[in-house]
Amino acid sequence: MMMRFRSLLLLLAIAAGLSGCGTVNEKLSAGMGDYVPQWAGGLPSDAPPRPGTPQYDAYMKERERKRLMPAADREKEEQAQKGAMGSNSAGAVR
Repeated sequence: MMMRFRSLLLLLAIAAGLSGCGTVNEKLSAGMGDYVPQWAGGLPSDAPPRPGTPQYDAYMKERERKRLMPAADREKEEQAQKGAMGSNSAGAVR
């Protein structure tokens, strides 16, 4: 009887410990992804900024500006940006 009680107590302790890890990891994972390098599965270099930051507000304003721009002007701007990036990163592998 005592062995069964110990086994049950150990099982309950393990279950309680594992359930506590779930809430801690949920809160940590939101911020830790910013610090993980891209080669290890972190955010890519072209990922938009996090909501609530000043960079996010600027990003959304620029996105809205491009959305309101006529399609012909938007295409010209995108090609100019690709041309500028292509000359800077000619050896980049995709």
